[in-house]
Amino acid sequence: MKKRLAVLLSGAMLMLAACGGGNQVSGEKKDKTVKIGITQIVEHPSLDAAREGFIAALKDAGYEEGKNLKIDYQNAQGDMNNNASIAQKFVSDDSDLILAIATPSAQAAVQATKDIPVLFTAITDPVGAELVQSMEKPGGNATGTSDTHPDAIKNTIAAIKKFIPDAKKVGIIYNNGEPNSVVNVKNAKEALEAEGLEAVETTISASSEVKQAAESMVGRVDVMYIPKDNTVVAALESVITVANDKDIPMFVGEGDSVKRGAFASYGLDYHELGYTTGKMAVEILEGKKPSEMPVGYPENLELVINKKAAEEEGIALTEDLLKGAKIVGE
Repeated sequence: MKKRLAVLLSGAMLMLAACGGGNQVSGEKKDKTVKIGITQIVEHPSLDAAREGFIAALKDAGYEEGKNLKIDYQNAQGDMNNNASIAQKFVSDDSDLILAIATPSAQAAVQATKDIPVLFTAITDPVGAELVQSMEKPGGNATGTSDTHPDAIKNTIAAIKKFIPDAKKVGIIYNNGEPNSVVNVKNAKEALEAEGLEAVETTISASSEVKQAAESMVGRVDVMYIPKDNTVVAALESVITVANDKDIPMFVGEGDSVKRGAFASYGLDYHELGYTTGKMAVEILEGKKPSEMPVGYPENLELVINKKAAEEEGIALTEDLLKGAKIVGE
């Protein structure tokens, strides 16, 4: 009887130890300091909002800077050499995870490592940029979120016809060295053609060239459309100044640029996009593989209109035209 009791007690102690051990491992995950490198190609509000949303999601899941999370944030300032060096630095630092914000940053990170999990956000075309094998099955060490809703560009171009019915020529400024911009402009040109509008393109290679490019559009176009181009959006105020001075209606590729002073866009919430990416990071830190996580993209689009920009750019608005839109700049 004593022997049997001893065996039962021993078994019970093993079960308690196993249960306690499980809790201990879970606690150790939160106690261990996680190192995350964040690489961002340039500073502008949309990309900044995505980064802030990512960090907010980590905090809500119990990963907080100064406690169990160390974030190394690096901005390449639009320089591709810096961009590559940042990615290599994070690999040398043996980061637990890399967040890459915008296509050039993501490409550099994926090229730098096949072992460290790479999450990306604010990406136009993850497959075309060779970051993943497919949206549903990424297949490698990278996954994340795209900021391209299938209807975003088409709806924005359709809005040009709605608000500026007499428009014929649409000026587009972009950096043809950004793969994301090339895709966006291709899609925009197809949408413009479908609406009977003509694209007038001007390419730049640095933010310092943006103002001159905008000035070159004066007298040649009826409307300007700025796609989700990191180089141009980083210097967006230069384009806004020209658009306001010359009464050129200005449509853009995302809502944050409308808040800065452009007229309109069908856009998304980049903070929410980053937050979704942060939740994916938590799953990876807790054991899930990037290869098994489909790429996400925004489900909802909203028409964003800046009423002050409409006044500055000579656009007449009616209640019917404003119906269903999110209004900023009042």
